[in-house]
Amino acid sequence: MPTTLPQSNLPGLELIHRGKVRDVYALDEHRLLMVATDRLSAFDVVLPNPIPGKGEMLTQISNFWFGKTAHLVPNHLLDVPLAEVLPPGTDLALYAKRAVVTRRLKPVPVECIARGYLIGSGWKDYQKTGAVCGIALPAGLQQAQQLPEPIFTPSTKAAVGDHDENVSFDAVVDAVGRELAEKVRDATLAIYRWAAAYAAERGIILADTKFEFGTDPDGKLYVMDEMLTPDSTRYWPADSYRVGISPPSYDKQFVRDWLEAQGWNKTPPGPEIPDEVIARTAAKYAEALERLAGIRLD
Repeated sequence: MPTTLPQSNLPGLELIHRGKVRDVYALDEHRLLMVATDRLSAFDVVLPNPIPGKGEMLTQISNFWFGKTAHLVPNHLLDVPLAEVLPPGTDLALYAKRAVVTRRLKPVPVECIARGYLIGSGWKDYQKTGAVCGIALPAGLQQAQQLPEPIFTPSTKAAVGDHDENVSFDAVVDAVGRELAEKVRDATLAIYRWAAAYAAERGIILADTKFEFGTDPDGKLYVMDEMLTPDSTRYWPADSYRVGISPPSYDKQFVRDWLEAQGWNKTPPGPEIPDEVIARTAAKYAEALERLAGIRLD
């Protein structure tokens, strides 16, 4: 059965970051322990109810994609058994499917987003300006329409409780320099194109996704954090896709839609989530994991 872990507790390890979903611990100057909890965030607010097994599913699907795309871009994973790094007395079963040992990298301070379809904040920007992140698009596009080519639409990395903001490629150049900006743009689009083709063969449309990157002391670029999970990606069932509407998705859109219907002002604290919404959200994550990776967590 899936485990439930709203928040990790690993005495003796230095907690260096508690994010919306992941808790990150320092193992030494070169390695981190990353734990995916069952916390759920929506509209950049961590909600009060965990989704049982969610952290396990996120980790398994990330690990699947890291392995599949390693020929394109190296990733942060290290092949180190968890039993070697967890504090004595830790319940290994609680962490076995949700924790990984990774390289300790310098994060690139940009959310690297690839869009192949016009949806979400990109659709809102297009309606106002005819462009997304400064990239002019053809007139007359509809909601959820496939773009002529995938585009790189970066955003700022917001602190917990704040909202990410779309920025132009020039803003990324200003933040990290042209060479690194071009590397993360090219890596983002290369992974997106490969993964979108893979998903399409399984009857799933990869509408858009977000990557995070980091560099080692030699300046080598790695993809890190999570990868192509339902938290960072819009996956649509191809058989129910229609242009002009927001398609159903294998992500937390179900809980987002429920929250929108509550009249919540999208500031902390978030409302309590009903059991039915929790169960249906967990089912969406599980279905994505099984259809894409062939992995089933009972």
